[in-house]
Amino acid sequence: MQKVILMVALFFACIPNVVHAELKQSLVSEAENGDSTAQVNLGNLHYEGTEVPQNFSEALKWFELAAHQGSAAGQLSLGRMYEFGHGVPQNHAEAVKLYELAAGQGDATGQVSLGVMHTEGKGVPQNQVEAVKWFRLAADQGDARGQYNLGLSFYHGHGLAQDHAAAVRWFRLAADQESAMAQFNLGMTYYHGHGVPQNYTEAFKWIQLAADQGHIGGQNNLGHMYDEGKGVPQDYIEAAKWYRIAADQGSVPGQLGLAWLYLQGQGVPQDYDEVFKLYSLAANQGDATAQYNLGYMYDNGEGVSKDPVLAIKWYREAASQGYEKARSRIEVLNN
Repeated sequence: MQKVILMVALFFACIPNVVHAELKQSLVSEAENGDSTAQVNLGNLHYEGTEVPQNFSEALKWFELAAHQGSAAGQLSLGRMYEFGHGVPQNHAEAVKLYELAAGQGDATGQVSLGVMHTEGKGVPQNQVEAVKWFRLAADQGDARGQYNLGLSFYHGHGLAQDHAAAVRWFRLAADQESAMAQFNLGMTYYHGHGVPQNYTEAFKWIQLAADQGHIGGQNNLGHMYDEGKGVPQDYIEAAKWYRIAADQGSVPGQLGLAWLYLQGQGVPQDYDEVFKLYSLAANQGDATAQYNLGYMYDNGEGVSKDPVLAIKWYREAASQGYEKARSRIEVLNN
């Protein structure tokens, strides 16, 4: 299964997109009079640059006022600024303290945020057991991010015994709440038959839901399933469509998949220029397969003028990552 980086979106109190001057003035007045919800909302306006110029210093001021009143939303928002160094020097330890305050109030977002810090060893020593504790508290409240991260812990055996069936249960709960990461991972458990019987049709269903939400891994894998005809009738045009969506976002698997279709003329016209362009993009991101293929194109003059020097250069890049076929070609070219 593709490793998914743990990420938590901190949710602030909602503000309409169009905030009238009258409403803004009312918000300022309430915030100045000590209303912590108004302080968080006003801080978020400045943080996001919504209806006012983005100003981290001003956001910090309002988040601090709310946090000092014990507002979990204020603590979370202030913690985020310290975690990412927005308006203040980055300070993971300070972020952890603020997340602990919010988590201690039973705030699910604070619990997940604290779990992520323990998972990544940011501001605290890395501790997967402690991370699981906080993910479970959030998950038991029905929080999709807590459910997803708990599922991921079960899947990889981080902080508890590996249990793919338990991972599937938690992924499903989060996926049913439209978590794209959970939908993708649930799809991949069906794809590989981990914790559930292998079922490409069910895998396709969940991966498509994730892809439709913009999940790059979902988009890559949806392209692959159309390419291979797994869980869906083989359709190279659809494969090219999804590979391209991912490739345009800089995804190496998307670039490689689309390059192969251009090379074979499947779903798109055969086009060596496009193949060369896509392999170059992936090779420059350090992908050994793309580096070897780029070397091969220079070696054989496919899509580019033949150039043994550049061929060896890219073969060496691939060989340095253990790509044996590249080592073999270097030996041939050097003899």
